[in-house]
Amino acid sequence: MKLLITGGHHSSALPLIDYIQENRSEIDLFWLGHKHSMRGNKNPTLEYKQITSKDIPFYNLNAGKFYKTYDPKRLIKIPWGFLEAFYYLLKIRPHVVLSFGGYLAVPVVFAAWVLGIPTVTHEQTLVTGYANKFISFFADKILISHEESRNHFPKKKTEYSGLPLRKELFQTKTKSFQFNNDLPVLYITAGKTGSHIINETIKKSLEKLLQKFNVIHQCGDHSELNDYKELSSIYERLKNQVPGKYYLRKFVLDDEIGEVFANADLFLSRSGAHITVELETFQIPSVLIPIPWVSHNEQQKNAEMLANKNLAKILPEKELVPAKLIETLDQAIKDSPTKKETPQYDNSPVEKILSCVLEQYEEKKSRPF
Repeated sequence: MKLLITGGHHSSALPLIDYIQENRSEIDLFWLGHKHSMRGNKNPTLEYKQITSKDIPFYNLNAGKFYKTYDPKRLIKIPWGFLEAFYYLLKIRPHVVLSFGGYLAVPVVFAAWVLGIPTVTHEQTLVTGYANKFISFFADKILISHEESRNHFPKKKTEYSGLPLRKELFQTKTKSFQFNNDLPVLYITAGKTGSHIINETIKKSLEKLLQKFNVIHQCGDHSELNDYKELSSIYERLKNQVPGKYYLRKFVLDDEIGEVFANADLFLSRSGAHITVELETFQIPSVLIPIPWVSHNEQQKNAEMLANKNLAKILPEKELVPAKLIETLDQAIKDSPTKKETPQYDNSPVEKILSCVLEQYEEKKSRPF
């Protein structure tokens, strides 16, 4: 069986990929995604690095998005993405397409529908964006991570699966982050690409932060912005003058992520679908900076969900200045609940997604592809 996976949330796909590679060797995996995501960035995406590290064929799709896109050069990618999607599907000839949402998956799911290839799509967010709403009309099965999302999709083909989390979050495999003081540990992240806006504020705040916290910082890897180099240089000047330790990473990968979740007392983060579920699962307090321009105000709603459970303080991006950042972090750590033990790993979302994929394959394997 050939399974083609696509979409903008590759973190959701990784647990499924690991499970398939460990238990279902008869399934051949293929990936359609972005090798380069941010404009002007020549460095490969974390998605590309992680998928190719698992020996999965990776095909780069030059899809474009319509929402808040005003550059004609980027708009022209929309029809081109549809043509490429048809080309890759005809080349690979998958038996099933599995989408993890976002504008990247739109042309792939549509092309699969035209060609008669069954599709399953997984929605990670509380609300659905324009891309996933479009996809829902053509997908054979829709899986949701939150029961609250059910009303956004056709009821007859919508089922609850939950959100797959990486098994590595629940396992401490390394001792990379060693601290010789009693300061709380702050983990700074902004998704797989990092955030230049957050990084710029950390550059201005690092000395004060390291008076109060030990910091692990995933800053991303943009070929033109040089955040990693500048942050490294700043810490080199400060390290003998501050009590806190600073561990800087372009990416925190699976080998170290379990250690981060085991040690972090507080997160500073965007509020994407995955990080908010992870923080709720582990009951880790956070300061969240929602991306203000995402469709349907998705990240704000994610952040409010955690804030309503007393697990998050929300810091609007327009208020992101060093003084306000330090103040909000101070308040968050003072109000933080007693840290709980690492929860048990739940593999049921992975099993549910794979079950739906196999059902589509069995029901429609008489199709020409």
